[in-house]
Amino acid sequence: MSDNPNTDDPIVPLDEDQCWDLLATGKVGRLVTVVNGRPEIYPVNYVVDERTVYFRSGEGSKLSEVAVHPQVAFEVDEIHEDSAWSVVLHGHARVLRSFEDAARIDALGLTPWVPTPKYDYVAVTATDLTGMRLTLVKR
Repeated sequence: MSDNPNTDDPIVPLDEDQCWDLLATGKVGRLVTVVNGRPEIYPVNYVVDERTVYFRSGEGSKLSEVAVHPQVAFEVDEIHEDSAWSVVLHGHARVLRSFEDAARIDALGLTPWVPTPKYDYVAVTATDLTGMRLTLVKR
C-alpha cells in the first residue's frame, strides 16, 4: 500500500510540519558541506529535537568546514516498494561547546554510528525545509 494518499499525483509536496515529522523518524542522513570550494557529502547518524538536527563528529574536514562555512544542506529519505519520501533542509550548522548541550543530546539517544572518537556535537538549524512524498512505479 502506498504512503501517498493521492495516486493521481505521484509527487506530493510536504508542509513544514510533515517534513519535521519525517526527519524525526530517520536515523541516518546526508550532510552537505563545501570543502576546498567543492561540495562534499557525509553520512551522519542524527537526532531531531525542537526542530533542530544534531549529530556528533570527530576531528576532520567535515567539522572544520562547518566551523568555517556554516551553511549546509541535510537530506534524509526513505524508499519502500511503491512509495518514497525525501526531506531536504538548508540551514546553518554550529559546533556546540557546552557540557550541558552534550548531556542533553546524549539523553536523546544520539550515539556514534561508527566506533571512532566523536567528541564534537553539531546543531543544524533550518533556514529552508522542503520535502516530497512519491508514488513509485511498480516493477
